[in-house]
Parts: sequence; C-alpha cells; structure tokens
Amino acid sequence: QLQLAESGGGLVQPGGSLTLSCGVSGFTRDYYAIAWFRQAPGKPREGISCISKRDTNHAGSVKGRFRISRDDAKSTVYLQMNSLEPEDTGVYYCAGEQLSADIQAYCLTAPWRNGMDSWGKGTLVTVSS
Repeated sequence: QLQLAESGGGLVQPGGSLTLSCGVSGFTRDYYAIAWFRQAPGKPREGISCISKRDTNHAGSVKGRFRISRDDAKSTVYLQMNSLEPEDTGVYYCAGEQLSADIQAYCLTAPWRNGMDSWGKGTLVTVSS
C-alpha cells in the first residue's frame, strides 16, 4: 500500500500563499492517483484536488486559487495555494491509491471524493491575521 507524508503547513495571512508537499512511497504498480482533502473543525472532510498521470480535478471552492501538480522524479505531489482565505483553515491530508491501468480520466470520473486507499497524517494550515 502507498505510504504518504504531508508537509508545508503553517500560519499564513489572508491573501497569502502556501505550498504543501506530499511524499509518496511504497509503489507496487505503475500508475497511481493522489488527492488532497481538508477538514475544518466540526465540518465534514472535503475533497479539493486530485491528480493522476492523465488528468486533474479541483473542487469549486478552490478552483482558480489552488493548483495540484506532481514531480514523478521526486515521487512528490504538491498543492500550491494562492489567495488564501480564513475559510481555507483546516487540516490538509493527502490520500492515494494505486491503479491497475493507465486510466485516462480518473480524477474526472472516479468517486475519489469519497476517500482513497491510503492516507497521510495531515498538516495544519491556519489562515489568520
């Protein structure tokens, strides 16, 4: 099973930027997908961004402000967050699963927002003045 480790969380002012990293290891297949989730206190978990080898997808709440990317040479997935708002505060998790085939549109079609096979422990992002 994949092993995931988030880093990069911290305190940032409204309007600021922050980039989170998710290191991925434990590959046993050629293809995988990674997604970022977040959870604010007392609120349900929200799937915000997804990336596979072939496509990406972002939730409406972050579209245009956040961008997911991957560096396969470093086995790392990033979440670049811009124009941060207090409502973005929460614990951010990366999650992933290995795929049995080179799926062309995993992030657009699969129910990844319901959860994935493997999870990191999370990193806290606080947006406040």
